[in-house]
Amino acid sequence: MWYHRLSHLHSRLQDLLKGGVIYPALPQPNFKSLLPLAVHWHHTASKSLTCAWQQHEDHFELKYANTVMRFDYVWLRDHCRSASCYNSKTHQRSLDTASVDLCIKPKTIRLDETTLFFTWPDGHVTKYDLNWLVKNSYEGQKQKVIQPRILWNAEIYQQAQVPSVDCQSFLETNEGLKKFLQNFLLYGIAFVENVPPTQEHTEKLAERISLISIQVFHCLKHEGTGGRTLLVDGFYAAEQVLQKAPEEFELLSKVPLKHEYIEDVGECHNHMIGIGPVLNIYPWNKELYLIRYNNYDRAVINTVPYDVVHRWYTAHRTLTIELRRPENEFWVKLKPGRVLFIDNWRVLHGRECFTGYRQLCGCYLTRDDVLNTARLLGLQA
Repeated sequence: MWYHRLSHLHSRLQDLLKGGVIYPALPQPNFKSLLPLAVHWHHTASKSLTCAWQQHEDHFELKYANTVMRFDYVWLRDHCRSASCYNSKTHQRSLDTASVDLCIKPKTIRLDETTLFFTWPDGHVTKYDLNWLVKNSYEGQKQKVIQPRILWNAEIYQQAQVPSVDCQSFLETNEGLKKFLQNFLLYGIAFVENVPPTQEHTEKLAERISLISIQVFHCLKHEGTGGRTLLVDGFYAAEQVLQKAPEEFELLSKVPLKHEYIEDVGECHNHMIGIGPVLNIYPWNKELYLIRYNNYDRAVINTVPYDVVHRWYTAHRTLTIELRRPENEFWVKLKPGRVLFIDNWRVLHGRECFTGYRQLCGCYLTRDDVLNTARLLGLQA
C-alpha cells in the first residue's frame, strides 16, 4: 500500500477553491520495491489541506478536503470524461457501459497537481479533478442537500405568511415566476392570485411552466428511408431477470440512481434531474410499476458505496442483455395519420437512422418540467 500525500498552506486554500493554485508534480515511486505498510492517514493542522490516495485490490481510496472516498474501478472507467467517452456539448455518455470489463483495474495511477490520472489496460487514460471527485462521490453526496425545504403544519405555514404571486406578474416577468417557484420548492405548495376563471387562462398559467401534454409520437412527414421506431417491453425483460437472477432484480429495485438531461442550444435551455432505482416495485406485492433505463442520460453514480456499485454493474449488465435480445425488439414504421402513444414508465423506445426530410411531433408532461423551469431561474431544485 502506498499513499501520495500533499500538504498546502492555508493562504492557498481560497485560490485552490477557485482553481488558481499550481502544485509541483510529485515523483512516482517504484511500486515493485515497496513493502506493505500499515494504513495511516497523514494528519496535519487545520490550516492546511491534505490529499492522499491508496490503491486496493477491488477499489480506489482517496482522502481529500476532509473526505475519505472509495471508488469502484468500473465506476472510474464508466465516468471517464474524455472526448471518446463523453460528449461535453450534449452532456451525455458516449461510452457503452456494457463494453467495460467488470474486472477492470488501472495499470497505473498518478497525481499531477490536483488531477488524478488512471491508465487502463488498453492504454486509455482517464483523468479526474480532485474537486470533481469530492462533488460526485457517494461520500460527498451524503453531505449535500439536494433541495432545501421548510417542513410545516397549518400553524407554521400561516405564521410564515408566504406571499401569493399575482397572475400578471407570474405570466409576464421572470421575477414573478421565480417567486412562485421558490415558494413551491420550499413549501411544496404555492398560489397565484387574480387568475380569470376560465379553462383557457388556467391552461395559459400552467404552460408558463410546462407544456400540457402526454407521451405521443406522430410522424407528420417523412420523405426518405429508414427511421423505424424500436419498442421494447421493459417489464418483460425485468421479469426475465427476476426468473434467472432474483438477487440482481432486487438490487436493481433498491439502488437509487440519478439521471440528468442538460440542453443549452439556441433557444432550448433545460436542466432536468430524476432520481430513483432502475426497477420500481410496490413494496406490498412486489409488482413492478416503473423501469428507468437510459444509459445516455444516466448521471454520476454517487448514491451508494463502492462495494454495492460493483454488484449493481453486474446486475445492470444482466438487464442490458435481456433488453438487447433481438427477440425482444419490436420495430414499427411510423407514418402520417398513425399516432403512437407510449407508456414510458414501461416501454423503452428508440429509432434507427434515416435519410431525407422527417418531421416528428412529440411531447411530455412531467413534474421534472416544473423543476427544470426553477433551475433555469437560478433556484436549487
